[in-house]
Amino acid sequence: MKRGCLLVSITLCLLLLQKNTFAQKAPHLNHIAVYVKSLPVMTSFYMNIVGIDTIPEPFHDGRHSWFKVGEHSHLHLIQGAKEETAHDKNSHLCFSVESIEDMIKKLQKNNIEYEAWNGDKKSVTTRVDGVKQIYFKDPEGFWVEINDDKY
Repeated sequence: MKRGCLLVSITLCLLLLQKNTFAQKAPHLNHIAVYVKSLPVMTSFYMNIVGIDTIPEPFHDGRHSWFKVGEHSHLHLIQGAKEETAHDKNSHLCFSVESIEDMIKKLQKNNIEYEAWNGDKKSVTTRVDGVKQIYFKDPEGFWVEINDDKY
């Protein structure tokens, strides 16, 4: 191969490598924001019942609580809602835990009602893939799913 052709081939290969190296990654979930009426009550619920930890938030204005819910994902609670509204179970937050049974014990200890997807009280749904799941409402009526899907 002639030197000029070799240089063109090397340059072409480098351009192809650079294109693949700098290709955009797929988007990932950054955060979900939930507009709430009582920030202290909701923050306590998600910390103590759901079991997620708060992380620093940049505003420091007493209107925000941020939680880490994934490697690069957060739940943001924002105070300011004027009233609580009804929510459909199809719109829910979902968290995976190691033990549905332990979560049920925590809910029972705190007098929080839970149900299966079909609405049967104190019941667990088993999906077709074997994952167990329960549903309950947070203090402002937002639905929460807890399942034992392995992550």
